Amino acid sequence: MASNKGSVTYSKADAGYMEKRGLKRYAGIWSLWALGVGAVISGDFFGWNFGLSVGGFGGLLAATIIIAVMYIGLCYSIAEMSPALPHTGGAYSFARTAMGPWAGYITGLAENMEYVLTPAVIVVGIGGYMGAIFNSLLGIELADPVWWALSYAVFVGINVIGVELTFKFTVVITFLALGILAVFWIGAIPHFSLEHALDIKPQEGGSLWFPMGMTGIAAALPFAIWFYLAIEQLPLAAEEAHDPVRDMPRGLLWGILTLIVASFLTLFLNAGIAPGAAVVGQSDEPLFLAFKTIFGDGVGASLLALVAVAGLIASFHTIIYAYGRNIYSLSRAGYFPKWLSITHSTRKTPYVALIAGAVIGFVVALIIHYGEAFFGSVPVGAVLLNMAVFGAVIAYIMQMLAFVKLRAMPGIERPYVSPLGIAGAVVAGLIALVTLAFLFLNEDYRIGVYGCAIWFALGLIYFAVHSRHQMILSPEEEFAMRIKAERGAR
Repeated sequence: MASNKGSVTYSKADAGYMEKRGLKRYAGIWSLWALGVGAVISGDFFGWNFGLSVGGFGGLLAATIIIAVMYIGLCYSIAEMSPALPHTGGAYSFARTAMGPWAGYITGLAENMEYVLTPAVIVVGIGGYMGAIFNSLLGIELADPVWWALSYAVFVGINVIGVELTFKFTVVITFLALGILAVFWIGAIPHFSLEHALDIKPQEGGSLWFPMGMTGIAAALPFAIWFYLAIEQLPLAAEEAHDPVRDMPRGLLWGILTLIVASFLTLFLNAGIAPGAAVVGQSDEPLFLAFKTIFGDGVGASLLALVAVAGLIASFHTIIYAYGRNIYSLSRAGYFPKWLSITHSTRKTPYVALIAGAVIGFVVALIIHYGEAFFGSVPVGAVLLNMAVFGAVIAYIMQMLAFVKLRAMPGIERPYVSPLGIAGAVVAGLIALVTLAFLFLNEDYRIGVYGCAIWFALGLIYFAVHSRHQMILSPEEEFAMRIKAERGAR
């Protein structure tokens, strides 16, 4: 039976509906830590380096400090909200409870854009590394889209097989990726020189540290985000974690600490060795360049780079998990078509959502790869990266608004309370807002951001015209409505 709640029409889910959309609990503290770190770790292997070409070393360093502050505020805020609202919806659930269905949908749609596009960015990096390695070792050349298709097929498959395999693989691949980075950091120290990091020729009004001037800091912000983007996905695992109330805050906070240490080591040591920041800033495989400097241009460096693909695989695999749960939770509630939330009858994985997200990400990457007339000769990965960041910062702004609103709501038990409070959320939200504005600064990437804006607008039209009348009382929706009813009764 349908009922109207403001501008939204709900139906009560029957037992059969939820039975077809069941999940399975498995994750503990190490699985959650690995899910957060693994989702991000590819940012140390690929993507961050494009910030050197738009901001220089000093510009990217300053941007990284600013973005690290944003993520500290964000993670502490999410660490408070996630055990208080332990649902698979994550960010959408926070905004839905705090500000209503429209805010929940806007947040979920923005995160959907982030998580569908981020694997597309990473798979471009995987293609770059694999192409360079196989050409170096075997003289084999495959078109980049072939590597992309193979990668999606393998890792969507792992995610479909079961949550146990997904998390076990996540832990192993995350530790392997960190081990590879440790080999790089230690090997790079004897080769480090600031002359390499500062080898970008200053433009008019610039300097060695800031070759593009202060505007270079603004232009580098989206690329600095790549060191940390997707750590916030952890709440999506709430219904698959054994004890999300206890483990979610610890996974988030230990994860962001790990990533901050890794980001500054990578920035200094990859930019600060030959061939230098000017070359590294244009490369699809910056760590491969570093291994050539450390170990020589031979089989050894190629084999190490092959192992280094583990970092990209870790993030690719874990963010496939994220978009699967994001699509699952939004479609289970009726925001997206409901058939997208069906889970496997025995494996209890959202296989339809996983496949649908892969198809969209692959098609977007193909459009940019073959759309040189529209996108110019800028790297495909850099265009996709800016598109993913567009969705991410909108989601961050909405989550920080939700945090402020939730702080004022009685009746919500908070097992963990952020020591940064409202001030931490406000600072994080303001930095995200500034970054969103600066995404339109670089003309080379602007068309991709415009494409995201159109995607976002179409999604809002879909909700306004259709899906808001097709809503289901999922766990996220029922919780939000209960809190609202309790507030009204006071």
